[in-house]
Amino acid sequence: MKFFKSLPFKLLVGVVLGILIGLALNATDGSGVTAGILNVVVTLKYVLGQLINFCVPLIIIGFIAPSITKLGNNASRMLGIAILLAYASSLGAALFSMGAGYGLIPHLSIVTDVEGLKTLPEVVFELEIPQIMSVMSALVFSVLIGLAATWNKSRLITGILDEFQKIVLSIVSKVIIPILPFFIGVTFCSLAYEGSITKQLPIFLQVILIVLVGHYIWMTLLYFLAGMYSHQNPLEVVRHYGPAYLTAVGTMSSAATLAVALQCAEKAKPLRKDMVDFGIPLFANIHLCGSVLTEVFFCMTISKILYGSLPSLGTMILFCVLLGIFAIGAPGVPGGTVMASLGIITGVLGFDEAGTALMLTIFALQDSFGTACNVTGDGALTLILTGYAKKHNMQETHISIDL
Repeated sequence: MKFFKSLPFKLLVGVVLGILIGLALNATDGSGVTAGILNVVVTLKYVLGQLINFCVPLIIIGFIAPSITKLGNNASRMLGIAILLAYASSLGAALFSMGAGYGLIPHLSIVTDVEGLKTLPEVVFELEIPQIMSVMSALVFSVLIGLAATWNKSRLITGILDEFQKIVLSIVSKVIIPILPFFIGVTFCSLAYEGSITKQLPIFLQVILIVLVGHYIWMTLLYFLAGMYSHQNPLEVVRHYGPAYLTAVGTMSSAATLAVALQCAEKAKPLRKDMVDFGIPLFANIHLCGSVLTEVFFCMTISKILYGSLPSLGTMILFCVLLGIFAIGAPGVPGGTVMASLGIITGVLGFDEAGTALMLTIFALQDSFGTACNVTGDGALTLILTGYAKKHNMQETHISIDL
């Protein structure tokens, strides 16, 4: 009976009910009842999304800044290590995807007709809840405040940050996690009504399946390397990531999945609690290996479809190097990676409007799985941080977190 009350079960129910309701609305499109239900679905999705997005900067500040102050003199070093790990993972995933693209894409036959999708009605009640600051501003603010408080040994600010962390934890456990199943449900309901699930997905099934396999290969490699470095069993970490994976699939956002990812990482015994509080919120915004892997393969596929050939090796290497940098600064929201990198898609790869539009379309089809790879991979990088801290005899700071 405990399973039926668990978060994974609630998330799964939200996905299934959302798809079934969406397909039923699609079949009865045109009736007044259907229009009324769609108005409720679209509005609820909008309002819940606004609420979740509003809380994201609070979560980032509430976890990263206090965690940096508790790292003491090791804060600057750990921040540098975390950024290097995130970039190395994203660059490695991009190069891995590039190699797969050169080997597989010439042998694929891909259909690109994605017309005929239904349009959702407009939001009836727009309750705008703007964030107090952008995600990147919150990330930079957290890092600077945490480092400055550490350098100056500011006890007052450190105490305030600790209290703020407890407040944010209450918001996470009593607001964000309870509404996630509803948000996921209405999201999948919208996709099912539009026809994205029944029409678009089969069109690009071959490409998406290849990308999914690439995700699992890369996650396996990350956890294998993390286990080797930390001398811990990586399965003891990844086995707790089911709820976070499902949440990422439903929300398509690393930032929106942050609360569940923290909950999952807290249950993993090999991970140090201070490294969890520091690494998971940070990696949720700078480690986007799954999205990078996907974008590289899809860009190469579209180049073959629209322009008749794959980009040159030199062009792709430059694109991968730059994409890894852009991924660190990309927001952890749906489509954040591809939106942040549109400049190099058009500038380096030479995509025109048609190529950019097709890229955005097929990226959106699998964005949830790329996000799930990002989030799950964060556990591996946090395990590496734990191993680094232990190897360098960094004293653990105990932070009580009850999600």
